[in-house]
Amino acid sequence: MYYAVILAGGSGTRLWPFSRRSRPKQTLQLVGEQTMFQTAISRIAPVFRPEQIFVVTRAEHVSALADQAPALPHENFLIEPEARGTAPAIGLSAICLRKKDPDAVMAVLTADHFIADTAQFCRALNAAADAARQGCLVTLGIKPTAPSTGYGYIQQGAQVNSVDGFPVFQAVRFTEKPDQAAALDMVQNGAYCWNSGMFIWRVDRILAEIERQMPALYAQLSEVEAALDTPEAEAALRRVWPQVAAETIDYGVMENAREVRVIPVEMGWVDVGSWTSLSDLLPADDQGNTVTGSYIGIDTHDSLIVSQGKTRLIATIGIEGLIVVSTEDAVLICSKEREQDVKALVKQLEQQGGSAWL
Repeated sequence: MYYAVILAGGSGTRLWPFSRRSRPKQTLQLVGEQTMFQTAISRIAPVFRPEQIFVVTRAEHVSALADQAPALPHENFLIEPEARGTAPAIGLSAICLRKKDPDAVMAVLTADHFIADTAQFCRALNAAADAARQGCLVTLGIKPTAPSTGYGYIQQGAQVNSVDGFPVFQAVRFTEKPDQAAALDMVQNGAYCWNSGMFIWRVDRILAEIERQMPALYAQLSEVEAALDTPEAEAALRRVWPQVAAETIDYGVMENAREVRVIPVEMGWVDVGSWTSLSDLLPADDQGNTVTGSYIGIDTHDSLIVSQGKTRLIATIGIEGLIVVSTEDAVLICSKEREQDVKALVKQLEQQGGSAWL
C-alpha cells in the first residue's frame, strides 16, 4: 500500500519571531485560511486516506497537530523524543511502516510547503510511486525560477523513462545550498532542478540504503523496531534516540545512494522556510511592499511588514529592502539580503539564555 509520511517536527527558526518552540510554523496560519499542517493534509486527500497518512513530530506538538487533523488516527503520530534531522526521522517512519506493511511504498512530505497546483502534485505523487515500485529512490524536483542560494540542487542525467507523462531522469548529483555564482551557473545550465525534499520509495529500499551507508543508525532503528507493538516500545525509543547522531537524509543517504531518480514537476511550489519566501506568496502594493497587519509608511519600498494582531501598528519612514516583523513580545528587523541569518540569531539568543523568546 501507498503511505504518506509528513515531517512536522521542525521548529522553523528562520520564521522567528512568529515561529517558536511552543508554536512552530507548521501549526500557524501563514497563507490562506488553514494552517500549514492542515494544508499539507488536505492537498494529498485525493491520493491518501486518513489511515494512510503518518506524521513524525515531537511530543510537545502532538496535541496541537492532532487537534488540527482530527481525522488522522492517533497511532499515526510517530513521536521523536528529540529532533535528530531528517535521516533518523525518515528511518523511524520506515521501520514503523515495515512492521505494518513490508511491501509499503512511502512518500516523504513536509508540512511547510506551498503548492499552487495540487492536482499536478497528486499526479506526480502517483507517477513517482509507480517508479518507486520498481526499486528506485525517487525525488520530486522543481524547475528553478531564480538562482536561489536557499535551496539544494539536483543535477539531472539521462532520461530513463516516462510515467504518466512525467519524464523520469537519473539523479547525478545533489548539491546543498550553493553560493550565488554556483547557483547562477546551475540555473543557466538547465540540467538542474531544486531539491524539494520530497521523496518516494519502497520502505525496504530506503532501509537497505540506510543499512549500507549509515550502519550505526540502522542498528539503532532495528533495536527500536524489535520493540514495536510491545509494552517496551516507548522505553526502547527513549533509550536509543539520545544516542542517534543528527543527520539529514541528503547527506546521510541520497548523495551516495544507488538507483536515484528525479521527476521534475512544475506545480507552483514554494518552500515557506523564510520571510522572503512568504512575501512571494502574498500580494505587494505599488511600492513593492508586502504587508500584513496594521501598517502606515512613507517612502518605504520593497519591504516585508508583518504585524501580529490588529492592535500593534508598524510605522516606517524611508526604508528599503527590509523585513520588519512584530509580535507581542519581540520585533525582528533585518535586510532581505541577510534573512538566512535569522537562524543564527535564534541560536545566539539561545546561547545567551533568551529562552523566554524562543
